[in-house]
Amino acid sequence: MAKMVWLKRLFVIAGVGLLSLAGWLWLTMLSPWFYDRPEDLADIEQRPHQVFVYGTLRYAPIRLVVMGSFGVPEKATLEDYQRDGLDLSPQPGSDVEGLLLHVDADELARLDRYERLGIRYERMEITLRDGTRAWVYLRLPVLENTFVPDADLPIALVP
Repeated sequence: MAKMVWLKRLFVIAGVGLLSLAGWLWLTMLSPWFYDRPEDLADIEQRPHQVFVYGTLRYAPIRLVVMGSFGVPEKATLEDYQRDGLDLSPQPGSDVEGLLLHVDADELARLDRYERLGIRYERMEITLRDGTRAWVYLRLPVLENTFVPDADLPIALVP
């Protein structure tokens, strides 16, 4: 009998954990809260797009949650760049291995939301080793010691 109680508790804890994870994923990637596309960004053209990804978006489950699809991935290489954690920087002679995703405008908008376009990253067009033109997300400079003017207390803004 004690094993059954323990097993029921384990299932309840696992269920709460899975629901919490699902809620967090929805809030951070799909919900209308926590990201407002900056007004100064150009509208997304309603056409097929290609995006070079080199980080977490290389993993199919992440792409499925973020974009709602796998994005038809192909292996791709970006020449003369190196990966620096969550960013890329120019580095002659270096290569970054990643994936080229073929996405539509709605999927690109979801990628923009995931990458916090205009807040954490900017989207730039680059040329891959094979000559393909594609979007890539590059990290915006970190704003250190940025404070809200006229605030009663200094509040640091962290992108």
